[in-house]
Amino acid sequence: MTTVSSNQRNRIHPHKFTLWVAMGSIIMMFAGLTSAYIVRSNQANWLQFSMPVVFWYSTVVIMLSSLTMHLSLKAYKAREMQRYRKLISITAFLGVLFAILQGYGFISLSGHGVLLLGQGSNPSASFLAIITGLHILHVLAGVVVLVVIFLKAFSTKSKVYSAVPIEIATTYWHFVDILWVYLFIFFMWI
Repeated sequence: MTTVSSNQRNRIHPHKFTLWVAMGSIIMMFAGLTSAYIVRSNQANWLQFSMPVVFWYSTVVIMLSSLTMHLSLKAYKAREMQRYRKLISITAFLGVLFAILQGYGFISLSGHGVLLLGQGSNPSASFLAIITGLHILHVLAGVVVLVVIFLKAFSTKSKVYSAVPIEIATTYWHFVDILWVYLFIFFMWI
């Protein structure tokens, strides 16, 4: 009996495994897109432009959100529910703020004559819009998960106390943070 329960404790939770598989496929997607960016950047009519300063601010915001997410998981595991609710709320807010700042970055580019999509746009700006837009969608998906977790934190119906959903959300949130840092560095110096 001890061997069976020991083996069960060493197994990865099925939801965590699914998340890792999903993150692997997301990595492959962004690796393909950034590879295509590099290949296309060596061809004619590639527009060189500098990234708006607001992308630096959005990077700081998403890194702060990763910290608040980590602290919210610690608070949940310590059963400090007030602190957990506050931190998960801050994390969701920072995720939305990140997306808004990214939008301002796109508006800033448009204001400087860099059309992102459609007629008159340049492939370099279109790549930026598509890659960054896909990342923003992944961040907003994480925000939806955070809102669901937040609502469950205030629910009186559920009495199950499992850290697995928060651990999964935290892993995903750190993943989109690291992914943005990679993309930011990529766009700044490639």
